[in-house]
Amino acid sequence: MSNKQEVTQVSINRVVICDYCGEYAKLTTGVQLYPHRKDLSGLFFWACDPCGAFVGCHKNSDAVPLGRLANTELRAAKRLAHAAFDPVWQGGEMHRRDAYSWLAEQLSIPESKCHIGMFDVTMCRKVIDLMKNRKK
Repeated sequence: MSNKQEVTQVSINRVVICDYCGEYAKLTTGVQLYPHRKDLSGLFFWACDPCGAFVGCHKNSDAVPLGRLANTELRAAKRLAHAAFDPVWQGGEMHRRDAYSWLAEQLSIPESKCHIGMFDVTMCRKVIDLMKNRKK
């Protein structure tokens, strides 16, 4: 076996379709996507070969995606949205659940759909703008 970790002997009954090109995503590991990041080598990701979009999987799950597949632009938008929003609950101002409930209300979306991992670029920008203009 090569030094690259292969995804073998994994039986996953899940289909993940790329929102960008409509192709099937493949289950892979962090070794392929982040060869320089040893801390991600054992984690699973869904990746779309044709367009390069990918998403991580929930740990200790049967490869449940953390959100939607994301291209470079969306990954950057998600990072900025998390950087703007997460301090509200990570800093103890609100409990995480309460913070997401508040965010859902502000965005006029159901709480069940309020997950930055599921957002598109436009929604991520709304989160960033909302947090910039928020009064504590």
